[in-house]
Amino acid sequence: MRLPILDHGHRRRVKLFLTFTSATSRVASPDIVKMLLYRPGFLTRPLLELTAEAMRGPSYWTAGEREYLAMRTAQLHRCLFCVDSHAELTRIAGDGEIDPDDPASARPHLRTVGNFLDLVSRTPDDVNATEARAGMAGIPDDAVLQALRVNLVWNVVNRLANAFGFVLREGQLHSGTRALHRFGYRFPSFLLADGPAVDQGDDVANLRHSVLDAPVTTAPALRSAVAAGGPIPEHWQSYARAVRDASYRITDADVDRLLTAGCSQDQIFEVTVAAALGAALRSFDAGRKVLAQETRR
Repeated sequence: MRLPILDHGHRRRVKLFLTFTSATSRVASPDIVKMLLYRPGFLTRPLLELTAEAMRGPSYWTAGEREYLAMRTAQLHRCLFCVDSHAELTRIAGDGEIDPDDPASARPHLRTVGNFLDLVSRTPDDVNATEARAGMAGIPDDAVLQALRVNLVWNVVNRLANAFGFVLREGQLHSGTRALHRFGYRFPSFLLADGPAVDQGDDVANLRHSVLDAPVTTAPALRSAVAAGGPIPEHWQSYARAVRDASYRITDADVDRLLTAGCSQDQIFEVTVAAALGAALRSFDAGRKVLAQETRR
């Protein structure tokens, strides 16, 4: 973890929970759990509400297929932590309908929508609706939207995992993936009680509001500019751009430079989350625009 506060800055109830679960499982708490349980009102509560529905709610896609799409997104971001985790979850959640090591085992509709997600993730500003939907006949628009919501979640999380330097330690792959699957991407509610509840009428809108508009350490104007790729103070520019466009290239030195420049760990956390969410929303909105254009025809 590149931010010590994500390792040690939790509230007392969370520290007790992490200590207890680590002792009973004999496995250290995964980096992603420690990040998610840090300031849950800012990011985690709305993100988990979206994730639980996207990954385990009713869907055209099986749970194993959704894990496979998550793995593909992780491959796009070169996030080894998430690639390994979702490959294992594809095996755990599925009924053998897909082999994560063999892309050809995916049913044609899954391969097609996976290619579409890759396209909107890589080049969200240059997606041609006609070309993007070529070959997607027979896949319901609702199914495409469900896949876009899966992609949105992991386009956020992969960037954060890379930026904060997540690694898998001994025993975590087995215990962590099985816990995620068993609890359907949900955490005990007492761990997420932080700040007022947000209800913007939709899980994606709730996430957008919590990260970009809620009063926290950094100003909403800064977070919105970071998310949109707009003008921001010089010391943030290269870092925010890396989170958005090449999070796998971020190193300890990038974070150390911000700390040396006087940025607090909370400010770095908030700007990183805003940059990751902004890039993910750009891809999500590009995919929805394709669906809207097709619907109008």
